[in-house]
Amino acid sequence: MSVIDLSKEIGIGIDIGGTNTKYGLVNHRGEILEKGNIKTDAYPTIESFIDALHNALLPIISKYQNGTKLVGIGVGAPNGNYYTGTIEYAPNLIWKGILPIAELMTKKFGIPCALTNDANAAAMGEMMYGAARGMKDFIMITLGTGVGSGIVSNGNIMYGHDGFAGELGHIIVRPGGRKHWSTGHHGPLEAYCSATGITITAKKLRVENPDSLLNEIPEEQVDSKSVFEAAEKGDAAAIEVFRYTGQILGEALANFIMFSSPEAIILFGGVIKAGDYIMRPTKEHMEKNLLPIFQNKVKLVFSELKEADAAILGASALVWES
Repeated sequence: MSVIDLSKEIGIGIDIGGTNTKYGLVNHRGEILEKGNIKTDAYPTIESFIDALHNALLPIISKYQNGTKLVGIGVGAPNGNYYTGTIEYAPNLIWKGILPIAELMTKKFGIPCALTNDANAAAMGEMMYGAARGMKDFIMITLGTGVGSGIVSNGNIMYGHDGFAGELGHIIVRPGGRKHWSTGHHGPLEAYCSATGITITAKKLRVENPDSLLNEIPEEQVDSKSVFEAAEKGDAAAIEVFRYTGQILGEALANFIMFSSPEAIILFGGVIKAGDYIMRPTKEHMEKNLLPIFQNKVKLVFSELKEADAAILGASALVWES
């Protein structure tokens, strides 16, 4: 029987965003040996993008080729389908339609490539390298420009029959409520609890509260960070922005808990930097809306992965999972 020396294995983790694509060479312990990025939207075709990625990664791969084995590529991307290896109709990418990216990457690099959506990749990274190590049932929620999610049940990512399960950010939490800027749907979680949603709430509340410090911020500079800074100065409207956001998030988390009974919900992204301003109301309304059999059982945990590295690590986790 041959013995595989994992310490000699390395993988490539790639996170494709609408503007930038991050990449890194990662070992099985989750250490990023080298990393870099290229502009996603600088390439008119998916083929020219992959050529550019290959050119950027080749010197790094060559540097580590002695004494190591490059075993695969993991890619996290919007609307990435784990089953088919395709990116399908991603609204924030310049290439439209169905893109067979795993197949194209395998052909270009000569090694296996696995693909999933960016939030599932984050959940994979958390399970392999972060706060979810040892957990078999948890939900990963990313609170950034949008709201992403990955659901892990019995140690496996929940993909559904078609590869697209787990879009918790688009669950309707306020029927007939705020219109989503992209989908046009009314009242989804993302419209309220993302950084974008917080900005919308803050602009509304500052109009209703003319004495608020939020009115001293130029409209184009109102964001979750500036709202946090106003809350730190004791501004009641800014504090209410986070209380309202936390209430909606907590109610939604209660629904998610009663659906899948996770051990923990792991929160990641810029929004959680608001700390207790958002976490206290989130926890309060989560527990308040749970049946007694679910109360005080589920931990709210912050991600242990560095924000700058999480996307690369999450994508690279696919290399060893697949």
